[in-house]
Amino acid sequence: MPESPYLVIYPERVRANYRTLAAAVSAQREQGTRIRYAVKAAPVDELLSLLDAEGAEFDVASVGEIDQCVRLGIAADKLCYGNPIKKAAHIAYAHAAGVRRFAFDTEDDLERIAEHAPGAEVECRFLSSAPESRTPFGTKFGCAPGEALRLLVRARDLGLRVGGPYFHVGSQQLDPAAWRIGIEQAGEIVKALADKDIHVAAVNIGGGLPISYAESAPEPGAIAAAAAQAAAEFLPASVELIVEPGRALVGNAGTIHAEVVGVRFAPDGRRWVYLDIGRYNGMAETENEYIAYRFVTDRDGDPVGEAVVAGPTCDGDDVLYQRTKVLLPTTLRAGDQIQILDTGAYTASYSSVSFNGFPPLTVHVSGAERE
Repeated sequence: MPESPYLVIYPERVRANYRTLAAAVSAQREQGTRIRYAVKAAPVDELLSLLDAEGAEFDVASVGEIDQCVRLGIAADKLCYGNPIKKAAHIAYAHAAGVRRFAFDTEDDLERIAEHAPGAEVECRFLSSAPESRTPFGTKFGCAPGEALRLLVRARDLGLRVGGPYFHVGSQQLDPAAWRIGIEQAGEIVKALADKDIHVAAVNIGGGLPISYAESAPEPGAIAAAAAQAAAEFLPASVELIVEPGRALVGNAGTIHAEVVGVRFAPDGRRWVYLDIGRYNGMAETENEYIAYRFVTDRDGDPVGEAVVAGPTCDGDDVLYQRTKVLLPTTLRAGDQIQILDTGAYTASYSSVSFNGFPPLTVHVSGAERE
């Protein structure tokens, strides 16, 4: 076995997750729902090729992700440059590579797209009033709905193709009603655009589809049903939906294998369990303890007690859980192996290059030659 920590990805789980979601959305809407994988969740070659073969589109956030997809033979017309923060040079690079879909949320970015990707299709990201998710974006992305309407009209006037409005309910969104709120707001934009003789073909309802960690999450079918019902109420029958899952496709398809480096009792009596993986080499989503991962050890079945779980670096913020109640065997000691479940999304892709000299999390794909 490789030296820990490392992530093992199981591609067949990704395939099953994709097909489950595809079946759920197709069962709910005759008009169709396009699935656009958020590459940032797990930019693993084997997974991208698998999802391409399954019929997915791809949401890319950088020229690096564009290059990766193109290198794998994924058609550029299946890519959408969905990051609203991008340099003019990167827009031009993407357009030269064949990318013809872009997202934006400011007039500046729209004008850059018009200049460097003439004739491209654009989606305008607005800030929906959906409830906060487990890992919210805050107000970093998205304009006001009224501004989205104005900008999409401007897009037409700049010679761009209007894709439609786009919203994101936040990562790990546990409330299916969040999509209803966003679709209702998108519907108002679509109607106003139609009054200006701009007919929208699709509404991008973003990602945020959750998985169950320590806290259970709604199934894809529940979210698909909520979205379909809202679309039936607020959108013309001809309008497609676009959904951008990342975590929902790859989250439960990965397991991190780590090791206990040491156990310490602090002056306040709390037990600290130090792992060889932490905030900087794969566990970034433990920030603010929004995501509560589950742990499995070879000593499960022994008596358990509460533990603070921390990473290996010298940074005092490299603590995974100190408010969340984590119960681990009291017999744990240095050298024990520990598995962290459902870690396929936003782990390896979040690793720092070499903080404190620790290498980024390595990825092993089950059944692949590089395993």
